[in-house]
Amino acid sequence: MHKKLIIFDLDGTLLNTIGDIAEAVNHALRLVGFPTHEREAYRFMVGSGIMKLFERALPPEERTEENIAQIREHFLPYYEAHKADLTAPYNGIVELLAELDRRGVALAVASNKYHQATETLVRYYFPTTPFCAVFGHREGVAVKPSPEIVWEIMKVAGVEEAEAVLYVGDSDVDMLTAHNAGEDAVGVSWGFRPKEELAAHRPQAIVDTPSEILELLEK
Repeated sequence: MHKKLIIFDLDGTLLNTIGDIAEAVNHALRLVGFPTHEREAYRFMVGSGIMKLFERALPPEERTEENIAQIREHFLPYYEAHKADLTAPYNGIVELLAELDRRGVALAVASNKYHQATETLVRYYFPTTPFCAVFGHREGVAVKPSPEIVWEIMKVAGVEEAEAVLYVGDSDVDMLTAHNAGEDAVGVSWGFRPKEELAAHRPQAIVDTPSEILELLEK
């Protein structure tokens, strides 16, 4: 019997983090003297790492390396202090992870969020889930949709290419990551991006509830 591995994106897939991200970026923008954004606007800024997030949050004519660095300087300490103020797991996620673990499925997290925050949030919100790997963005490792992070997780998990691997996420970046790694993509409709964005990349499935991921495993 082939070993099963499910790799989850974090923001917009396991955790609804958009409120805390928006508050932290807006805090930084205010301090540097730039206009802020409504929370909903950040749903389309996240997903490609924090440097790209800061670039997208700045006015087009102000997207300089210096300004991005200033936003980062103010964002990091604020987000570290407030990253769990508004964040919460999506309904049904904790139960899904527990059931997958009970069934012997290997579980992992692959995020473009910076590594320290990824580790901290996973440990805080899912303390009993035995993830075999939890990777955020690290220096020297390409951000998704590079497949590098998926291949690294497969190696840690001891999963061969021929075995069953699902990559679960809420954005085009996630669907492309799965395709680039040669693995099956599953889109979740409860995250930050519209269903149409997921469908455009032809995932194996798009699910509307966490429990539907269990149904995919049974097929």
